[in-house]
Amino acid sequence: MNIDRAVMAFAGVMILASAALSYFFSPLWLLLTAFVGVNLLQAAFTGFCPAAMLFGKLGFKSGCAFK
Repeated sequence: MNIDRAVMAFAGVMILASAALSYFFSPLWLLLTAFVGVNLLQAAFTGFCPAAMLFGKLGFKSGCAFK
C-alpha cells in the first residue's frame, strides 16, 4: 500500500467513525467529518497533508499525489 491509498483509507475510516459516533452519541461528531473534508480539500490544493507525512515516516512508499 502506498501513501496515497493509506491517506484515502484513513480518511474513509475517520468519516465512517464520525458518522457512527454522531448517530449513536451526538451530532457534534459531524465536526470531525467536516475537519477531515476540509483537510482533504486543502491537501488537494497545497499538497501538504499531515497524515501523508505520518505514513511516510511509518515506511509507506510514495504514491503519485504525496511524495
